[in-house]
Amino acid sequence: MSGIVTPERTTPTKSSSNNTGPHLPTSKEQSTTAQSTTARLRTTARLPLALKLGYTAFMAVLIPYYWIEYGPTNFVYFCDIALFLTLAAVWTERPLLASMAAVGITIPQMLWQVDFLGNLMNVPVTGMTNYMFDPEISIFARGLSFFHFWLPILLIGIVVKIGYDRRAFWAWTIVAWVAMLVSYFLLPVPGDALEYANQPHNVNYVYGMSSEAPQTIMPSWTWLSMMLAGLPLAIYLPTHSLLAWVDTRRRTATGNSDSNA
Repeated sequence: MSGIVTPERTTPTKSSSNNTGPHLPTSKEQSTTAQSTTARLRTTARLPLALKLGYTAFMAVLIPYYWIEYGPTNFVYFCDIALFLTLAAVWTERPLLASMAAVGITIPQMLWQVDFLGNLMNVPVTGMTNYMFDPEISIFARGLSFFHFWLPILLIGIVVKIGYDRRAFWAWTIVAWVAMLVSYFLLPVPGDALEYANQPHNVNYVYGMSSEAPQTIMPSWTWLSMMLAGLPLAIYLPTHSLLAWVDTRRRTATGNSDSNA
């Protein structure tokens, strides 16, 4: 009688080479990738610590001095709003904050620069920087006010470094509208009796270009309306367009296709 031979059963083994399914990264791999991406972004976008500390020290001196000398309403000026946006930008490295400040003050402060350099050569352009050469104003106060010259240069450098956020045009426009409405309805008119000698009045030129008396060419509400519409169209939009164009060129050159809305 012949015996029945039972075939030997084999247990299939898993082979990584035969596994055709998608590879799911482990948590360790995900963590490593995230850390690598973060490190790369910080390397390309981080602003120098010396800049952060230096600018913060400047603001730590300017804020209390301006508060005591000119009062809190001085910080409603566009250029002073830009100072605070820049302070937030250097620490958070958020492109939107630096972009807003750059959109708002670059062109006006370029005019300040031109007039200042003209005064140095005894060829004043607008007279807006005459106070910088007034010996009755302390050197300290004039030194603080020199931020009008270097702030736009700093902002352009920051925007080139961390990128331009295209939302800045509307974000700054809204801030500027609020500042102008506050200046028009709540702050002193040129010619009003002031509570103290250096109290800001005709802030952001909402009553005309003179600090002595309101303009008389048109009704005051017409002038305000012109400012509300004219500044975004004539000042902010051209700056926005130029910065957006430069940022697009920069991203193309570096191979970074990301852009802000």
